[in-house]
Amino acid sequence: MKILIIRHGDPNYELDTLTEKGWKEAEKLAERIVLMNVKAYYASPMGRAQDTASVTMKKAGREVETLPWLHEFDVVIDDKKRGKKYQPWDLVPKEWTGEPAYYDKDQWFTTELMENSDIKERFEAVKEGLDVLLLKHGYERVKQGFKVVNANDDTIVFFCHFGVQCVILACLLGISPIILLNGLSAEPTAVTTVITEDRFDGVTAFRISGFGDISHLDK
Repeated sequence: MKILIIRHGDPNYELDTLTEKGWKEAEKLAERIVLMNVKAYYASPMGRAQDTASVTMKKAGREVETLPWLHEFDVVIDDKKRGKKYQPWDLVPKEWTGEPAYYDKDQWFTTELMENSDIKERFEAVKEGLDVLLLKHGYERVKQGFKVVNANDDTIVFFCHFGVQCVILACLLGISPIILLNGLSAEPTAVTTVITEDRFDGVTAFRISGFGDISHLDK
């Protein structure tokens, strides 16, 4: 299976839609995506993701399914020590890189800073939604990773946001989302490609074959 995770076009955050530039980006993205044999399209309920998806849906003559858990991962981190509130991708570099817990897939949410937020609950909600969808498409989470229930070459597409993309990747790879949230960057309409490798005795490995590709914007 192949999963394409697409960030929305250039956003107008105030109106939760796209800027003029964002609509043009969505058009170029659509020209790329409609050439693919896509099994299913999924989108965040937020306007900027829905608008980005709508351009591809119009060109492809398809419909997108809205999934609430693809909503932006807009957790509020309340840094009482600094007297500031910010998003989980805006941690102070010298502080998060110096905390071993942030590198541990089972401990990243145990720091005082994380415990003052609902980030673990939000993470688990995304993980649960993703697991339900993956089972629908033939892959079941087990202790060792993901069991191959129905190996396939299907392509599915997510129209969503940078933050939730990092959480999805963390869930697929079995790593801390803090590393990805603060170590990656994706431009508007960037396409990230994840593929399954089904050669491990019935258990698949998810591999990122491309991250943040915006080559369609050069055309």
